[in-house]
Amino acid sequence: MKAPCARRDGLLVLDKPPGLTSTQALGQARARLRACKGGHTGTLDPLATGVLVLCFGEATKTASFLVDSDKRYRVTIALGASTTTYDCEGEVVAQRPVAVSDAALCEAVGRFVGEIDQTPPRFSAIKLNGRPFYERARRGDETRPASRRVVVTAIDIIDREGAWLTLDVACGKGFYVRSLAHDLGEALGCGGHVAKLRRLAVGRFTADQAVALADVDADTPLLASDHALTGLPSVVLPGFLARAVGRGQSVHVGGRSHEGWVRLYDDAGVFLGIGWSEAAGDIRPKRLWAGATGHVEPMDARG
Repeated sequence: MKAPCARRDGLLVLDKPPGLTSTQALGQARARLRACKGGHTGTLDPLATGVLVLCFGEATKTASFLVDSDKRYRVTIALGASTTTYDCEGEVVAQRPVAVSDAALCEAVGRFVGEIDQTPPRFSAIKLNGRPFYERARRGDETRPASRRVVVTAIDIIDREGAWLTLDVACGKGFYVRSLAHDLGEALGCGGHVAKLRRLAVGRFTADQAVALADVDADTPLLASDHALTGLPSVVLPGFLARAVGRGQSVHVGGRSHEGWVRLYDDAGVFLGIGWSEAAGDIRPKRLWAGATGHVEPMDARG
């Protein structure tokens, strides 16, 4: 008999194994935790491994903030061959000799650092009229996703051995490492595709913190929801204001000029939820927490 699910609230930093989609990894983790509700915070390709932050219960309210977080990857690019999917799982469509000097490589890599325009792969989960592009591509549709503006903070050349190139990439939201491999290969005149890909970090969460899927079970502890929100300023509310926020009412906090998202806590350090702070000091509650259950590690409210 299938074990009943239970309410679990918090975050799990999963080390996604190869061969699973992000949705499949979430499903297996949720079943192992016996959690009723969960979601993931950004797609990793099946061949990729590494950091996939999963949200359960009330923590799903933080998902959009994690999707927008900066990310770091280590990618091994196979130069000399271009594929349909921009990775090793696709069909090879062109092969060219690799005759690239170290100087030319450094110069080409530098062109992809900063704010750049990037076209996502046709085989991607981006949707057009409700249908993912990968479904269209499998049917032979040549329609491509629109180019988008993305930010690449840094690309470090870690190793180069013949046609094999290993890079560390720090980037913002919406960036496709597969597109980088393809576009860099084209810039070098030899083509290229992703051979290996590992996500090293999502925001503050790193691979060192990640739990292997095989090690997840019903007793695995979860991180408190507010671990996902440390990039937001925190506001500690006295009892009467905390109670008002809990009823969904806006409150005024003097001496504040910050405008934007904030974490809300009561004066006992209990996390209340996420609010929007106006420059004039008014704070409007936006996403309130019903209260965490299960094994949760506390976090300093003023961190």
